[in-house]
Amino acid sequence: MAEYGISVGQRVAVVWDRSARVEALKDLVDKIHMLVGAGSRVSVENIDQLSYSSHTESSFDVVLSGMVPGSTTLHSAEVLAEIARILKPGGCVLLKEPVFAETGNNNRIKTAAKLPTVLMLSGLVEVKELQKEPLTSEEAQSVQEHLGYQGNDLVIVQMKGKKPNFEVGSSSQLKLSFARKSTLGGKPIVDPSTAKLWTLSANDMNDEGMDLLDSDDLLDSEDLKKPDPASLKAPSCKELGKKKACKNCTCGFAEELEQEKKSFQPKSACGNCYLGDAFRCASCPYMGMPAFKPGEKILLNEDHLHDA
Repeated sequence: MAEYGISVGQRVAVVWDRSARVEALKDLVDKIHMLVGAGSRVSVENIDQLSYSSHTESSFDVVLSGMVPGSTTLHSAEVLAEIARILKPGGCVLLKEPVFAETGNNNRIKTAAKLPTVLMLSGLVEVKELQKEPLTSEEAQSVQEHLGYQGNDLVIVQMKGKKPNFEVGSSSQLKLSFARKSTLGGKPIVDPSTAKLWTLSANDMNDEGMDLLDSDDLLDSEDLKKPDPASLKAPSCKELGKKKACKNCTCGFAEELEQEKKSFQPKSACGNCYLGDAFRCASCPYMGMPAFKPGEKILLNEDHLHDA
């Protein structure tokens, strides 16, 4: 036990489940009592009742789970989170669990690769594998009896992990060092020669020796040409190949389409529309209008178009 970090004066929790034999559990607890010394420093907890125990957080230096010889304990994420809670910062957890060596088809049993990940997700650090070995005949029988698994592709893995050296929700003040501000007040110091290059006074404007650039010299003959009004006109909707005018058309295409709609010349189905009402159909759009010459363009008002 000494190589697992248990020493005199430490508080140890032993977690067991129904797969552990009573005699083996008692022997393990007696050995731990001899290592930690006198006093109530060893707590024995059933894995199913661990979450309902009255232990406060940071209560134990070491937690042993599934370490009873011959037991085959499965650790859920909730159990591992509770173990991490009752561990002291820097405390150690040692556990044994049957796992698949590679892959398996049982949802309850983890793989050897997944077990370290589950331990780290529960809040433990420095997680490492201490031992991996085939199941003993006693452990194989326990797997069949308590886990209901009949395969022979499981191994027993012993893992070790630590709780970080701080409690969940703890805080610490950070010591930050900043450059000391200058004690000199006022504006920052500027090189006088640099400032002079960018300073232009009224005296400089009247100085005949000062070479000033005329802004008109920046324009060439092309800049002074008056632009052609046609080049400033935006292309119309029709010129852009659009079939209908824009929503806010300003080029006149919308008015042109509206005029075409009003002057629409419907095609006669019977060929007698121009003869007058006596020869027109009941639904003829020219009903009520005088006769006209064939091919003559007749403007229909909106009422006639709507009725048609």
